[in-house]
Amino acid sequence: MKQILAFGDSNTWGLVPGSKKQERYPWGVRWTSLLQEKYTDVRVAEEGLCGRTTVFEDELRPGRKGSGSLEPLIESQYPIDGAILMLGTNDCKTYYHASSYVIGKGIERCLDILEKYVAPENILLVSPIHLGNDVWKPEKDPEFGARSVETSRELKKIYGDIAKKRGTRFLAASDYVKPSSVDDEHMDEAGHRAFAEVVYSELEQVIS
Repeated sequence: MKQILAFGDSNTWGLVPGSKKQERYPWGVRWTSLLQEKYTDVRVAEEGLCGRTTVFEDELRPGRKGSGSLEPLIESQYPIDGAILMLGTNDCKTYYHASSYVIGKGIERCLDILEKYVAPENILLVSPIHLGNDVWKPEKDPEFGARSVETSRELKKIYGDIAKKRGTRFLAASDYVKPSSVDDEHMDEAGHRAFAEVVYSELEQVIS
């Protein structure tokens, strides 16, 4: 049986938009589970974590540095035949003061680690959905700012250029999915369904 690692943040974990206690969409709703249900001979290893970044530490929420946890997770799931990498949204928080260029450098660090175990052509690099215009408002997620919205929109080109340079597959989630108006940050149920379909199509060559 082949195995695909899905490594990401709260939109991979399946956070319900606007939930204050980190409620998670159940199996059969979140995109990773919908993807799994399409296969009989492939296992999708769900490795999403709320607040996860590419390379930044969050002193208030330990263990969110993606590049720090990726290799142990790969080794625990090994062998893997492919990977889906979708990070960058949390890097846009004002706390990190990171430009889209720097976030791109962070995602490349994660790719450096992945490519020790998986060929580039078997990695699907995903630029995340755009943050909504009002995400930074107090009733939504004030860890972001107005500039965060623009930074999130710049990641599609940054990631696309990285994928082209490195030979990985590329998918812009923002081409297919928008965040829920509830929090301007997370996919709703319809978004998870749509995203599962497009990821499934993109993975055909990886698992063939």
